[in-house]
Amino acid sequence: MSTQNQARSAAAVVVGSRAVRMLHSSSGSGREISDSTPSVSHGKTTRYYGKSLKQIAGRVGLYAAVALICIYSFFPIYWMILSSLRSPEKLFLDSSLVFWPPDLSSYKSLLQLTNYPANFVNSVMMAMATIAVATTLSSFIAYGATRLRFRGKTTLVASMLFAYMFPPLMLVIPMSALFRIAGLADSLWGLLIAHLAISLPLAVWLLWGFFKSMPFDLEEAAMVDGCSQFGAFIKVVLPLSAPGLITVGIFSFLLSWADYVFALILIMSDDRKTLPVGLASMLGAQDLRWGEILAGATLIALPLFVIFMFCYRYFVAGLTAGALKG
Repeated sequence: MSTQNQARSAAAVVVGSRAVRMLHSSSGSGREISDSTPSVSHGKTTRYYGKSLKQIAGRVGLYAAVALICIYSFFPIYWMILSSLRSPEKLFLDSSLVFWPPDLSSYKSLLQLTNYPANFVNSVMMAMATIAVATTLSSFIAYGATRLRFRGKTTLVASMLFAYMFPPLMLVIPMSALFRIAGLADSLWGLLIAHLAISLPLAVWLLWGFFKSMPFDLEEAAMVDGCSQFGAFIKVVLPLSAPGLITVGIFSFLLSWADYVFALILIMSDDRKTLPVGLASMLGAQDLRWGEILAGATLIALPLFVIFMFCYRYFVAGLTAGALKG
């Protein structure tokens, strides 16, 4: 019996020692895991905060660059508008960025003492006529260039942009001679033709990209339903090309409204001058009425602000689609 008791006590000692070793090993490994887990999570947290800080710094830098560009671009326009609202006595004495109350004396003298209202009407007529004719002709030309099959149509469309390779002064001199022969000298009709010469090629190029990217299946479906090809062009193609047509209209308006060289050489009569030429004629050799000049420049820029305020979305969409799809 004593021998059996001794064997049992020895086995119990061995089992107890093994249990103690297992407990020590498990506690050590758990300690190692618990010790290593915070270091891994700490590394991930550090990398996460590092990336977030880089993203925040990149966004702040981007916003700062955009703000500087906007200030650099719009500050001269703001200063022009602000200076036009100052009285002539304070025009060169007051340099504050905020001025109140506004003084409209420069605008009143501009409208009363100059031919500015007639010049404004001439510019509006030229701009509206250029928009209507350039949009109509460019839509037909661009549609024909994309749907009709003939040799050299790509070269023909690309050659229309050759006029932009030359300065306007080189184009207006032969135009003036031709208009004098044709009896269009000192005429708004001749000025309209000159404005179309610089706006129509760009309009055709923009609409050519739109019509080229538009699938012909839409027109075929309309013709199956009974429309002619011209009817499909009017009812299907033109409504889908509204951003491009608006972009063409805005470009045509800008080129006609801000034109100075063609109107200066082709128009001699004071009652037919446009706004840029009429405003430049106020710059005398001895008397420089800067208040009226700044007021006139503000009135010239005002329609541009109104157009971009309401049409900038279509303008951006038209430029993007024409650049990527054309």
